[in-house]
Amino acid sequence: MSRYEILIFWSGQDDRFIAEVPELPGCVADGKTYSEALVNVEEVMREWIDYAKVLGREIPEPKGRLVYA
Repeated sequence: MSRYEILIFWSGQDDRFIAEVPELPGCVADGKTYSEALVNVEEVMREWIDYAKVLGREIPEPKGRLVYA
């Protein structure tokens, strides 16, 4: 799971850390701490992939670090 890039940032509006996986649409979690957000998003990634398999959907190959211009 950890081969996917995970973006973690602080949301003052939510007063929580937000973790998202850009390569898996809709794969987002939060946590009171950075570590909690990371643990939570790793669980959501597993669930996302498991459910995609059940639905017969394609699972993107991890690309590693994304490059932004």
